[in-house]
Amino acid sequence: MIVGSFLNALIYRLPRGINIAFPRSSCTECKKVITWYENIPVLSYIFLRGKCSGCGTKISWQYPAVEILCGAFALVIAPRDLEPASLFNFFFFFSVFCAFLVHFVVDLKHQILPDSINIYLAGIFLLVGVMTTPWTHWLIGGALGLGFPLLVSWIFYLLKGQVGLGGGDIKLYGAMGLYLGPIGIMQNLFLSCFLGAVVGITLIATKVIKRENPIPFGPFIIIVGAFQIFADDWFKHLMSYIP
Repeated sequence: MIVGSFLNALIYRLPRGINIAFPRSSCTECKKVITWYENIPVLSYIFLRGKCSGCGTKISWQYPAVEILCGAFALVIAPRDLEPASLFNFFFFFSVFCAFLVHFVVDLKHQILPDSINIYLAGIFLLVGVMTTPWTHWLIGGALGLGFPLLVSWIFYLLKGQVGLGGGDIKLYGAMGLYLGPIGIMQNLFLSCFLGAVVGITLIATKVIKRENPIPFGPFIIIVGAFQIFADDWFKHLMSYIP
């Protein structure tokens, strides 16, 4: 949950170009510096009753939600022993989850996927890919993940004069391709586009949003990718029913 507290800082600071270490965290309204006892995950939110102690501004439910999600996920995947392989797997899956969570919230709120998070994902996916799979798996997967959506976006721009897919989305596909490989990334491309289309059409049909309103696409990539990475067996079983 302490890591979740740090992720909240990333979610706020990265889209605004603020240094992630300095200055100290403060209220976004009255600028009161948050003391250490006001920054204890979840407990401080309860103690403060969801409000700033300085000006009384409501604190978003996002803060305890992110902290609880991080704590719960870490508990679920906690290693059963202290063997190096178990600890590495824990670090890998937990750090990917954290990166996905930051991307998910930032894209929903700001319609961007920070380059720093994509670079981190590319680095750790490449490391694991080189260590565990043939070079053709991560190299072709990364190339397809980056090249195919870039080509489609370029063609869409030539036909419509509009950018069909953001640069952050394309970079995220490329990073994930390093781990998922050629088949996995093509599955993600198809399923994330399908999921995005279904959700988008539903939101427009129910008049939740207007047709011209942009819909962040990163969450759909992340949702499908999370199933592929964290529930690999379940995902493969599901894919076996698709001809």
